[in-house]
Amino acid sequence: MSLIIDQAFTTQLIAIARTAGDAILEIYNAPETANIQTKSDDSPLTAADVAAHQLIVRELLKLLDVPVISEESVLPSLAERQVWSTYWLVDPLDGTKEFIARNGQFTVNIALIVNTVPLAGVVHVPVTDETYLGVDQSLTQHQSARAEKYLAGVFQSQLKTQSMAEKLSQQQPLDVLMSLRHGSEGQTALVAKLESRWPAPLNPLSAGSSLKFCWIAEGRADFYPRLAPTCEWDTAAAQAVLCAAGGMVVRANDFAPLRCNTQESLLNPFFLAMGDASFDWQSLLA
Repeated sequence: MSLIIDQAFTTQLIAIARTAGDAILEIYNAPETANIQTKSDDSPLTAADVAAHQLIVRELLKLLDVPVISEESVLPSLAERQVWSTYWLVDPLDGTKEFIARNGQFTVNIALIVNTVPLAGVVHVPVTDETYLGVDQSLTQHQSARAEKYLAGVFQSQLKTQSMAEKLSQQQPLDVLMSLRHGSEGQTALVAKLESRWPAPLNPLSAGSSLKFCWIAEGRADFYPRLAPTCEWDTAAAQAVLCAAGGMVVRANDFAPLRCNTQESLLNPFFLAMGDASFDWQSLLA
């Protein structure tokens, strides 16, 4: 498939994410309608997840008629999925636990996967009406990737990760993101290694859902180790945003790029999300 993503395409994509966000907020602001249930994997499901899922799938197929995988739909077999060169990957409400906890740190995630790589993605934060967009240069009409932030649907700024060489030379603190709910012994050990090697203090930060990737993309943080389970729909859209902004997401065990649709399960391997892909992170973390 020959695909070029232009301004009209991204405008519609952002509009879909924001409309889903509005549907989520209707239920968020009337919690008695949330209808909280428990899925077979013990994760929560609310009426907001379902409403956003139905809206997104319907509208994405109008924008680009390729298969859609959503957290709230039945997962096709790998044999069926492997013939797809291009498909949508959606988490209609990433951070359902944050939604239930009412802390505002939940997102709408929509990614376009091309040949196992998240090449375009939008992450929308309903409570703040912030939207992050990332499009790989291979899908643009220009020679550079698009990484942008919007507020209430209006362009605010280009996204760019911080220069790690500059931070290192100036001995500035390293801003490290931790999951609100999913710490691990491996994460603790890795952070201890960073503390022993970075020439300045580490500054620990917390954020929910895929916001962690977006914070790195806009230069608010530098590093996010995820050494606990996630699924591809949790990460793909934000991975596209971060990579378009100059960062990278790699498997923790071998530093290979994190890819989608390579196995029967959609569970991710443990991974590291980092700003400034030109920096020698591997030497720092080896």
